[in-house]
Amino acid sequence: MPGTQSPIAAQILAAEFDRLIDFGRGFPYPGGGAAWLDERGHPDFDRPLHTWITARMAHIYALADMLGVDGAGALTEHALAGLAGPLRDTVAGGWFSSLLDEQTPDEKSCYAHAFVVLAASSGTVAGQAGSDLLLAEALDIWQNKFWDPAAAMFVDRWDRSFSRLDSYRGLNANMHAVEALLAASDATGDAGLADQALSISRRVIATAEQHGWRIPEHYDPEWQPMLELNRDRPDDPFQPYGATVGHGLEWSRLLLHLHATLPEPPEELVSAAVALFDRGIADGWHVDGSPGFVYTTDWDGRPVVRDRMHWVVAEAISAGAALHQVSGEERYASLCRTWWEYTETYLMDHRAGSWHHQLDPDNRPIGTVWPGKPDLYHAVQATLIPRLPHAPGLAVAVANGLLS
Repeated sequence: MPGTQSPIAAQILAAEFDRLIDFGRGFPYPGGGAAWLDERGHPDFDRPLHTWITARMAHIYALADMLGVDGAGALTEHALAGLAGPLRDTVAGGWFSSLLDEQTPDEKSCYAHAFVVLAASSGTVAGQAGSDLLLAEALDIWQNKFWDPAAAMFVDRWDRSFSRLDSYRGLNANMHAVEALLAASDATGDAGLADQALSISRRVIATAEQHGWRIPEHYDPEWQPMLELNRDRPDDPFQPYGATVGHGLEWSRLLLHLHATLPEPPEELVSAAVALFDRGIADGWHVDGSPGFVYTTDWDGRPVVRDRMHWVVAEAISAGAALHQVSGEERYASLCRTWWEYTETYLMDHRAGSWHHQLDPDNRPIGTVWPGKPDLYHAVQATLIPRLPHAPGLAVAVANGLLS
């Protein structure tokens, strides 16, 4: 029988949620937005102001505000002010991916816009003033500029003026688009957004199955996979070569959220979620003599980048808990407890706070891909998802008091 109880004790997850939220309180960027955080949680103003970090922090602190965390509402407001202010392009529309060191805005990316939609959705549910207008604007520009109806997928990035579309197509942005579409559907009541998420997911499922449930991430303009992209720089933080183990796990969880959201969901969503999860565990977990997930593999499942990224474990915990809730199978609960123990042992920084974002193959902290501890998104969600139903999404579920 399906189980609804978290595989990890709720009080343990709640305590870690509080610890993470306290760590991130120093994020405010002058004038609005969220700064990149260093190892100690101090804002690193030598780095650009990023839309994706700002939006993630707005989303996380909106959840904290609805959970009654003191000061979280003001922090949410400050992050959202960055999206309504300096990061927003008042000339061409949309949001810059970041403001660079010299305060020159850069390109427009689907990845960043997906997180603006997520942040505005959570802000709307939390009752943050102006979030509903921000959400309406974000959905309008996102759907009109990035959605490709012929492919039923989102394109990846434009130049600053929305006059030149890059030829690259990618699944990372589409993965976060599914998350954002479900959040926006919850916030607005527009069921068509969830249908849009289903169309994206069906393409991903079909392509993943063709490649042994390893997900090709990179595509040309005709949406043909580019399996060898970035072989020469395999640890790219956003477009690494090969199969990204953590994304298989993240897609596994998102398919279960989608299944719970749709009134008549296709059962392939659950079977695909299981297949993606099993492939991620077989390829990624403890495969090179040390505990932890490798970052990427080649198309035969051999490790390529063996560093351990904190977000992969966070997504494994969330996916395992989601599958345990659907199936009631003890193996998922046991894996979640194993991964939480690993997190407590290697990833949690018990002195400076938060989680180390990157470890080497021997589980020692390094910062070659992710220096510092930029944001809290993956870790915080791993403390909440095991304690929530699959639908509605995080913001509405928290607002409705469904957190166990």
